[in-house]
Amino acid sequence: MSTCPALFISAPASGQGKTTITAGLARYHARLGRRVRVFKTGPDFLDPMILARASGAPVQSLDLWMVGEGACRALLAEAAGNADVILIEGVMGLYDGTPSSADLATTFNVPVVGVISAKAMAQTFGAISFGLANYRPGVPFHGVFANRVGSPRHAQMLEEALPSGLRWMGHIASTSDIELPDRHLGLHQADEIADLDARIDRAADALSTTTLAELPPPVDFGAPAREVLPRLLDGMQIAIARDAAFSFIYPANVTLLETLGANVMFFSPLANEPAPETADALWLPGGYPELHAQTLSRNTLSATSIRAHAAAGKTLIAECGGMLYLLDTLTDTSGARTPMLGLLPGHATMQPRLASLGMQQINGTHGAMTGHTFHYSHLETTMTPLTTAVRAQSAAPGEAVFRAGNIVATYMHSYWPSNPAFTAALFHGEAF
Repeated sequence: MSTCPALFISAPASGQGKTTITAGLARYHARLGRRVRVFKTGPDFLDPMILARASGAPVQSLDLWMVGEGACRALLAEAAGNADVILIEGVMGLYDGTPSSADLATTFNVPVVGVISAKAMAQTFGAISFGLANYRPGVPFHGVFANRVGSPRHAQMLEEALPSGLRWMGHIASTSDIELPDRHLGLHQADEIADLDARIDRAADALSTTTLAELPPPVDFGAPAREVLPRLLDGMQIAIARDAAFSFIYPANVTLLETLGANVMFFSPLANEPAPETADALWLPGGYPELHAQTLSRNTLSATSIRAHAAAGKTLIAECGGMLYLLDTLTDTSGARTPMLGLLPGHATMQPRLASLGMQQINGTHGAMTGHTFHYSHLETTMTPLTTAVRAQSAAPGEAVFRAGNIVATYMHSYWPSNPAFTAALFHGEAF
């Protein structure tokens, strides 16, 4: 059995400071010499970057639908066998989504602490706390923590407002030197926050005197699963674009490629690095090409190498921002249109409102591959979709999947461990 102290950090909504608290708590335990493993609930790329910096270890995703209950349990059991404490950051509010953070915490019996932003709030803090703890029976609710507290007297009022039986886990003040900056797709990437480590350290210092800093109760996650996968990509050279423009990469996706036998390499289009000539396949993940469009358009060394790779008939997988990079042009929210690689016919335009959000899956010759979509751009193209993804919670059509030669492109971000055989077929050009 794999038993380890574990805590689930949730909230009544987004924007309450879950990531700040989780990062600060991870850094606090790490500074004490504890081995910390952090997980993020749901399909998120940005929060895990910050949490990985705070904990010093890669951050995996947990989601009962996208990852699957069995795979989630295996990830947690493996972590429990090597860690002194496990922290899981929730997504949105505790009960939001299907499945929700509450579903995940209940499935694995991980104690939940509710982080509540108490700014401009007094006794209502007690009502929200009561609701989080009692909305649904069976949720292993552990206590509440107040964020953005104005003064010691304010903290006292919040604690006194708690109904009997609810545990007060402490508070931290509202300070701009701890909060993490954000933008349209969420938080800034970890490498873009110049003083990130200082902010995390200040959060750790603030949390060190609170009850939240105590080791949480131990949780038994069962025996780690030992699945042996066939080396379906044995010897294949796969190059992945990775930089500030292309950074939406699940660590589990890279691990799977290596487990399947691939030799994984990285290159940076933003640094004008060429795609390796030895690569049998390229993966252009999502990210923020719209923020770096001018630089990407000037980086002819990278562009020429990617075009040569495609011209040679080699596999090229492009997701979301990676797909935008392959189009004729990309227009940002100010109306500036920039030429891209021109490998796929079409034009994408960034817009101020979210264009698509939600869990989806692609069905192919090897079954279903799960994933999600989250983008602010609109695509106009003459391409006919090869297939269309299916939404997890709706009958409405999901994202289109396009194929042009050996290029496969879509807005959907796939979680490849959900179907290793599909993943291997995708890189061999045999997925559909």
